[in-house]
Amino acid sequence: MEIAIIADDAKKELLTQFCIAYCGILSKHNICSTSVTGRLVADATGLEIERLLAGKQGGVQQIASRVQYNEIDVVLYFRSSETTPTFYEEEYQLLRMCDLHNIPVATNIATAEVIICALDKGDLDWREIVNPRSEYNRRRKQSI
Repeated sequence: MEIAIIADDAKKELLTQFCIAYCGILSKHNICSTSVTGRLVADATGLEIERLLAGKQGGVQQIASRVQYNEIDVVLYFRSSETTPTFYEEEYQLLRMCDLHNIPVATNIATAEVIICALDKGDLDWREIVNPRSEYNRRRKQSI
């Protein structure tokens, strides 16, 4: 599966700790992230993460674009409750694209845990039908 991770500044440490706890599950999937979040998580976990632009420089928009093209299967976006108006539009567009394309999205640690556990149990395998071109699904079909 293709997983996108994003964290507001106030939530970067929480997301990093979450990724440490679920490193075994996350290591089986492709991960992309905004720049700083990706660096922090990669340094703490050793996970291979495709780093996009920083959130303030368009990284959230890059992820929203991938969601729009159905290239992302899960979004973990740990948001601060103190969102600044300058990022509100980008955040709204990302969440809107997830809703429009039926992408599971977690905006807090509780929902992220539910999604990651469902991912591990295979409950999100329906995404293979929706996103057959993902790198994960291509590798899986070759091994069958």
